[in-house]
Amino acid sequence: MLFVRQDRQSVYAAGALALLLLSAGCGDPKKDRFQGYVEGEFVYVASPLAGQLETLSVQRGQQVTTGQPLFALDEITEKAAREQIEAALVLSERELARQEKLFRTGVAATQDLDRARSARDQDKRRLDQTNWSFDQKKQAAPQSGLVYDTLFRQGEWVAAGKPVVVLLPPQNIKVRAFIPETRVGSIHYGNIARVKVDGVKDSFVGKVSYISPRAEYTPPVIYSRETRAKLVFMVELIFDAQAAANLHPGQPVDVEFEPK
Repeated sequence: MLFVRQDRQSVYAAGALALLLLSAGCGDPKKDRFQGYVEGEFVYVASPLAGQLETLSVQRGQQVTTGQPLFALDEITEKAAREQIEAALVLSERELARQEKLFRTGVAATQDLDRARSARDQDKRRLDQTNWSFDQKKQAAPQSGLVYDTLFRQGEWVAAGKPVVVLLPPQNIKVRAFIPETRVGSIHYGNIARVKVDGVKDSFVGKVSYISPRAEYTPPVIYSRETRAKLVFMVELIFDAQAAANLHPGQPVDVEFEPK
């Protein structure tokens, strides 16, 4: 079983919003172009068990595919436990076979047979649990993507549930733009948008996947015509995997929406 925690990274939101409001005050002549930034929703891969990091199979910046090994923790405790339980299971199966033979001849009582069968079944469950723990010490990529970061080095102790590798699948890359209240009404789910990135000639084509129902900035006064102009709403854009792979979290962008 894979233990993953998926988080939304919003560390750039305050800076992007401040940049938007500052540029609005400067009077950007391009009224159909809005500012935003690239956002990444990271996948944190961890083991539910603790252990020393024995093998780290990937490095930061590497592309991985689904099922590719990421890391492995030491398995000394699990190996010893499995060997012990396997030996116990052999003995309990022998005892069950003996009790079954005695029961057929009328020598053993029903309760003796039930006790032997219960002991055998308990050893099987213990072995299944140990095998599960053994498997959890090795983790593979749950989906293809970029190794955004590695949080431990080989030889370090990793606590249970502590992420070791941070993945960024291309489908988890999106753009967040901030639209004035006076314009957000013309933008709808599924609208096409073109995203311009500094240093890249061609625009990235995406579509609207989410429009925030709440304003990102609310003045501490009643909504007059003047204060409504200060309201902005967050709009999220998604892209196909090939285009998203060329976008980087935190990257500032300019967004233009096409009429539907």
